[in-house]
Amino acid sequence: MIKKEDRAFIRRYDAETLRIESWGANSLRIRATHNGEFLPVNSVLSALTEVISDTDLIIEEGEDYHKLIQGKLTCMVGANGKLTFYHSGTGKKLLEEYDRNEFNTYYSNKKTFNSSLAIPSRSYSPIRGTSYYKIVNRFEGDEEERLFGMGQYQQSILNLNGAKLELSHRNSQASVPFLLSDKGYGMLWNNPGVGEVFFGKNRVEWIASSTRQIDYWITAGDMPAEIEEAYAKVVGKAPLMPDYGLGLWQCKLRYRTQEELMSVAREYRQRGLPLDVIVADYFHWPNQGDFRFDEVLWPDVEGMTKELEEMGTKLIVSVWPTVEKNSENYEVMKELGYLTRNDSGDRQIQLGDAATIDFTNPEARAYVWDLLKKNYLDKGVHDFWLDEAEPEFNDYDYMNYRYQAGADMEVGNIYPREYIKMAYEGMKEAGHNDQIHLIRCVWLGSQKYGALLWSGDIDSSFRALREQVYAGLNVGIAGIPWWTTDIGGFEGADIRDESFKECLVRWFQFATFCPVLRMHGFRKPVADPIGDTGGARRLSGAPNELWSYGEEVYQILKHYLKLRLEMKSYLQEVMTAAHEKGTPPMRPMFYEFPSDKRCWDLKDQYMFGPDYLVAPILEEGMRSRQVYLPAGKWRRVGSDEEYDGGKVYEVEAPLADMPVFKRQS
Repeated sequence: MIKKEDRAFIRRYDAETLRIESWGANSLRIRATHNGEFLPVNSVLSALTEVISDTDLIIEEGEDYHKLIQGKLTCMVGANGKLTFYHSGTGKKLLEEYDRNEFNTYYSNKKTFNSSLAIPSRSYSPIRGTSYYKIVNRFEGDEEERLFGMGQYQQSILNLNGAKLELSHRNSQASVPFLLSDKGYGMLWNNPGVGEVFFGKNRVEWIASSTRQIDYWITAGDMPAEIEEAYAKVVGKAPLMPDYGLGLWQCKLRYRTQEELMSVAREYRQRGLPLDVIVADYFHWPNQGDFRFDEVLWPDVEGMTKELEEMGTKLIVSVWPTVEKNSENYEVMKELGYLTRNDSGDRQIQLGDAATIDFTNPEARAYVWDLLKKNYLDKGVHDFWLDEAEPEFNDYDYMNYRYQAGADMEVGNIYPREYIKMAYEGMKEAGHNDQIHLIRCVWLGSQKYGALLWSGDIDSSFRALREQVYAGLNVGIAGIPWWTTDIGGFEGADIRDESFKECLVRWFQFATFCPVLRMHGFRKPVADPIGDTGGARRLSGAPNELWSYGEEVYQILKHYLKLRLEMKSYLQEVMTAAHEKGTPPMRPMFYEFPSDKRCWDLKDQYMFGPDYLVAPILEEGMRSRQVYLPAGKWRRVGSDEEYDGGKVYEVEAPLADMPVFKRQS
């Protein structure tokens, strides 16, 4: 049965209902289910906001097909329900479902054929005793296609063609399932359940392990920027980054006392080094879930934040989504049902004797926000570091966890978005519009809540540094413009190690041309606990300030901090574009030069905003590297030398100098 509406096309055949509808200029939303009805449009499980196109959806009927035209995107619906997408203007095929079932229709010559493989485009495997299915949506592969986005994964690839990705969150992994293709389309997999995607060269498979429906959004565009901007309209855009986010952030694991943190801030001021943000890391509290400073170690929070503000420095504090049984809030949260449980009925325990808060529960979000406001915000704390945001259970046994919004397998990927929404909306209500919340995981739409994603507890190595370049570029394409790393990696480094000092320098140089410049890490030699109660029980790392690594390193880091501060007006322009259009500040070469075929294959250099070409040093001992400069005139930063574009150059890269070029024309 076929039904047509003003903005939608509905096909019902056997158990499946297929709905294709206009969802913005050049864009369609596709849903399919065996349940008869779809989830509500405003469901918490959806990342899409409704966008109405200025042009009508055109529906044409042929002998054995229906053609749906929405601006630059055309969808052909075959007699068997198979979908194929084209660019309306050029006729170029963008994406085609994989179908090896009873028959297939080729629109170009009207041929049909039978297949004994019995592999359909869309398969629904019922989960017995429930209304849920394991769903697989298959598409034809293309070994020449280049694919980008999908979030943050720790791997040494930028082009995702051929990759297998887990659609779930882990420490240092964030699934943000939006894909940009060099063929001229973008696709958003609108499903927060745990699953996988295989970008095979023979076929592509999107898999949801437990869900009620297929749901994705697809758009066509002539340029990557056009696709990215259309995507930002349907999931939301980042706020305008406050100026204090553009300078240096200082952090380490961990400042144990108020005096220790303040001595670092005062030292920055004494040295004449502007410090925009300083962070109080975890276990500044008596117990997990108290959501307040330990008054023994942090006796005057109001005085501390006031002095920091006078220095021009904002204080951000770490918040964890966990509550120890010894916490003053544990019994109340247990009684009110705010704690996550597993399918055996037990609360999820991690890091000792702590349960995880269920931030998919609006009442739990309100309860925790009241504590954050009273104990932090009202005392001058400016923003929050929302750690453990995956959340990080002891084991990533997704089949065993359950939230108020549903089982982890069905809804789990919304957790970090609901977590940050708690802080963002609470601060908005309290009159604080300038916000940046450092967070360890995100999902589709997290950006509109002021999410500054950092790449998690990565190790201190050149291998990890290389992976951060690819992670930062792909997560920017996936719609998360605010991104940062622990400079030098989080763990495994000794501040006395000369080889690590080289890694730290190269990492700092790279981070200077990232959305946020942030020092953090757990360094050796480890500092012993200073007491046996509260946060005093916990270890701390070695110093991690700019001057902690010797005079040579200090002078290099100081130079790059100065360079960063000199770029402030440029950074403001870049962040305005992120806010207004969804443009990633850190972007692959093809984003600025889409007609240059070579730029689609470059992965170890990138553009920072429209003008700066960054060529990071990603190997130990490297003192020169090749750089490709696209057409135009370029000047190397720190030099008056100009270069002609359209060529590859071998450029020097002494320890104190990372190759960066500024576009002149």
